[in-house]
Amino acid sequence: MMDLDLTGRRAVVTGASIGIGAATVEMLADHGASVAFCARNPDAVELLSAYRPASEHGSVSGYVADMSDRDSVQSFLHAVDSHGGPADILVNNVGASPSRNFLYMTDEDWESLHRLNLLSAVRCTRHWLPAMRAQRWGRVVMIASGAAMYPGAALIDYAATKAAMLATGKALAGKYGADNVLVNSVLPGLIHTAMWDRAAAEVGAASGLTGDEIIARNGQSVPVGRYGRAEEVASVITFLCSPAASYVNGATIIVDGGQGGHV
Repeated sequence: MMDLDLTGRRAVVTGASIGIGAATVEMLADHGASVAFCARNPDAVELLSAYRPASEHGSVSGYVADMSDRDSVQSFLHAVDSHGGPADILVNNVGASPSRNFLYMTDEDWESLHRLNLLSAVRCTRHWLPAMRAQRWGRVVMIASGAAMYPGAALIDYAATKAAMLATGKALAGKYGADNVLVNSVLPGLIHTAMWDRAAAEVGAASGLTGDEIIARNGQSVPVGRYGRAEEVASVITFLCSPAASYVNGATIIVDGGQGGHV
């Protein structure tokens, strides 16, 4: 039987108030982990913190933090350590994907997105990696994007940050696998989240279609015929964090319903 039990493990998920992050928090807790997460929206943090997991051993606690700000990141790291100890599992999920024109993007546009999408992962991993190594058990999951392999001009800075996450994860996997600290990356494709609802509404407004019609039309481009669900990505993440994934290291796992053409 596959062992997905995370009882006794301490997990951290960044940027987790909605979407894939929130689904991951709930699923890790359902499998017994004590999960800490952060987000910028206090109301969303409070709502997810009230989640009661199926496992009697799991728990959820939330913190308000801006992961693009170094001081806020440090405060979050300290708060987590103070209230439960260092993380055994780290899911670097936080990120933004603004759509903008390359010719009009400023240096600050590029730098701010790198601070949020990439440096937050670097800072969190660097902080908890020593404890994982010391106990010879750890899991780090980089939540990247299909855009890392299939970049488009509209999301050029987003794709660049996600490609950098893949490279960082691969390098760490090669260095720290000997310590039983396993580092993997997950690349979601078209996943039906609030981000895609906003994008569909914008496209629909320009084309005379509803957001739901845009979602349905886009879903037809996926071999399975639909957008994915946040829970379907969370299932893959939970597997990678579990004892069942004890020989999976340095992998790049695409969760896109078969849409990507990469072999």
